[in-house]
Amino acid sequence: MTLVGGSPPDYDGEQLELEERIGLRRVAGMSTQLSDISEVEYRDLQLERVVLASVWTSGSQADADNAMRELKLLAETAGSQVLEALVQRRNSPDPATFIGRGKVAELREAVRASGADTVICDGELEPAQLRNLEDQVGVKVIDRTALILDIFAQHAHSAEGKAQVELAQLQYLRQRLRGWGGNLSRQVGGRAASGVGIGGRGPGETKIEIDRRRIKTRISALRRKLRSLDQVRATTRATRRKNRVPSVAIVGYTNAGKSSLLNRLTAAGVLVEDALFATLDPTTRRSETSDGRAFTLTDTVGFIRHLPHDLVEAFRSTLEESASADLLLHVVDGADADPFGQVDAVRAVLAEIGAAGLPEQLVVNKTDIAADAQLLALRGSFPGAVFVSARTGEGISELREAIAAGLPRPGIEIAALVPYSRGDLIDRIHQSGELVSSEHTAAGTQVVARVEAGLAAELARYPLTGPVGAGPETEHG
Repeated sequence: MTLVGGSPPDYDGEQLELEERIGLRRVAGMSTQLSDISEVEYRDLQLERVVLASVWTSGSQADADNAMRELKLLAETAGSQVLEALVQRRNSPDPATFIGRGKVAELREAVRASGADTVICDGELEPAQLRNLEDQVGVKVIDRTALILDIFAQHAHSAEGKAQVELAQLQYLRQRLRGWGGNLSRQVGGRAASGVGIGGRGPGETKIEIDRRRIKTRISALRRKLRSLDQVRATTRATRRKNRVPSVAIVGYTNAGKSSLLNRLTAAGVLVEDALFATLDPTTRRSETSDGRAFTLTDTVGFIRHLPHDLVEAFRSTLEESASADLLLHVVDGADADPFGQVDAVRAVLAEIGAAGLPEQLVVNKTDIAADAQLLALRGSFPGAVFVSARTGEGISELREAIAAGLPRPGIEIAALVPYSRGDLIDRIHQSGELVSSEHTAAGTQVVARVEAGLAAELARYPLTGPVGAGPETEHG
């Protein structure tokens, strides 16, 4: 059939193979992946579109802005594209919906207008708050704790780190299990003896009960695994204590430059990224003071305001590296908008893990990019701090001197004439003591050193005034 004034219709259309006709077709131009992949930390992660929500209960407007800025950095580190941020001033979060029932509609409109698929709340929400807010807004809702757990999961690489993160996630999830539909337990009234009433009685468990049992079983398995890994870490710490090697732990706020500082001091080659929680697995390197005393430097996981309790519990064995240190290098980001808040947050976590009373050397980092006025304020508030730039090397020599001064000094000074056949004692003085002076003579090495009690007892066998080999272990040529 021919149409009047036109061409015949093409009934065949696009002639495609069967596989192409029934297959999925990729639509070009629909990806939100950044064109310059060097700008994002996670190369193939599709960015979620999120709206941030916060309840401002105390503090100044600047404090609220800093908290929201930090939440934005956390969301971007997790692989999100932040579209909008909403803050509500309240005396306390609403027990039902966190932000208040009257504001839920505004949040829902903001989500619809921006096309967001996730809402991130700045706080740890109760299960009922999460459920109510998610039901009313219509998109996924997560809280600050779930966001930090997600970042930790992306950055965990070692077996211990992965187990610690999974344990924290399961402990968080166990309290928030909920389900949809009739496959979960429901309260029943009347004379229902067991199960869920007529048609619901019978053997077996409901789905949510199975999930809870599986989570409980997995948590037990993870704790057993972490206990075995703890034994290895405890053995290493015991060896260092036995050899009297002092330990220095680098602690501080996340992204303050702790790994960069470790690299600058020891050439450790630890991965450095401009991202929150880039370091989860502690790294220990050996170093020496200018007078030859050996010590260890440990890079630890970064802290943050309101660090989730489940994370503190799961990472307790790792955080014990800080609690057992002889000296804490507390690194502060001098270029941060609120460095004083960082100091308070880190000291709060240190108190929680039992490390509040340890000797502390404050180190203000990033002086090369920090504002002069802020550095001046930090110098006034922390007169004993050392100001450095791990990137340029400025102030590193002063920091080395501060570390040497802060390390514990052996308590016993002793003079001895050490036979040349006992060179191991001289090596132990260098490793765990402080060599004051030494002189090589025909009979042996005359030393004056400060050492611990165990080594002092061995050196006492070779008094400086007595003949060589006069002690219980006579040395023969």
